Amino acid sequence: MASKKIITHNKSSRPDNIVERENEIFLKCEEIEGEMPKFMKRFFIYLRGNVLPMTRLAYLHDIRFFFNYIIGDGGLSDADTIADISIEDMRALRASDINLFLDHCRKYHVISGDNEYIYENSNKSLARKKSSLSVLFKFLYRDEQLPKNITDGFDPIKVPKQSEREVKALQDDEVMVMLDAVSNGTGLTDHERAYWEKTKKRDKAILILFLTYGLRLSELQQLNVSTFNFSRGEFKIYRKRGKESLMPINRSVEMVVKDYINNERADDKDLDDENRDALFLSLQGKRMTSRQIRQLVKKYTSIAMNTTRDNGYSPHKLRATAATSLIGRGDDIYDVAALLDHEQVTTTQIYAKQRSSVKRDLVKGMEWELERREGLDEPEDPSLKKIENKDK
Repeated sequence: MASKKIITHNKSSRPDNIVERENEIFLKCEEIEGEMPKFMKRFFIYLRGNVLPMTRLAYLHDIRFFFNYIIGDGGLSDADTIADISIEDMRALRASDINLFLDHCRKYHVISGDNEYIYENSNKSLARKKSSLSVLFKFLYRDEQLPKNITDGFDPIKVPKQSEREVKALQDDEVMVMLDAVSNGTGLTDHERAYWEKTKKRDKAILILFLTYGLRLSELQQLNVSTFNFSRGEFKIYRKRGKESLMPINRSVEMVVKDYINNERADDKDLDDENRDALFLSLQGKRMTSRQIRQLVKKYTSIAMNTTRDNGYSPHKLRATAATSLIGRGDDIYDVAALLDHEQVTTTQIYAKQRSSVKRDLVKGMEWELERREGLDEPEDPSLKKIENKDK
């Protein structure tokens, strides 16, 4: 039977595509919750009221994976399905069982048909799974469904702090190489150039928006034509937590976006209602997906860095590029934090610390010996003459 089409009655001031995207996440969460045990009901209410929709979905995915483990490889429940897991099964679990599960997640096998797939999780992924289970067990304990909180016994998982990780971003000269590639097609294969001829104005507008505003992938992907008000010199973006931000349009952005809309984007009459307002369209006339935008960015950044397409940067690295470039130009770190929608300025400070030229610039201003010599009448240090004479 064909799946029902979901029709959204949007009575808010936000565009339909933003509301529909939130509804999609909501429906995915409800679908997973429908597979879960009955004792989880109050936990679902807690998630809806306390975490972001995407975080809620991530928690549910991790918890479902854990429940499948305890009735499968873990052998920790006699239930046939995860819906049959009882609160008594949960009460019987110990911290050591969770630690064994996290170890299992490091590398595990899944057999599907004639194929066997091997999955690996990084420490960052393991830490997220641990966090999801910690939230669950702490809630069940506070809700008096469990007699004790076993989360204190979970093994620590070392994940580098943000400040310990190297921030990956393009250098200014690499940005210029990338923009030359998207403007002139340099560095593209013959196959890529065939598509580039049809999408070069769109691709350039995407890269310029990423580089100018440090947009998140979801923020750019959801942009609409009606988002832009060129007469007022601003456009609106929809951020996490339902926030809206008005962004000023500079001359470069106005130039490339108008060029794309007027000279390359499909006419509205050729588009269906769902995609008529979408700013960035695929060649099929549909709103570009996050995956398509990610592949586009990887392609052009790989040309800039002279590496393989697989080693190109993600859109988030262009967000880092915008941050490091702004800070490198001397812009106030609090202003940069506001532009990037960082809740804490400490997040923005990471980009200041990681600016590749900062050490060189600092050391350049501390030329003690050169400054001392410039103050001497003699062209050479006398001590060096003595060493020279001694050698003779």
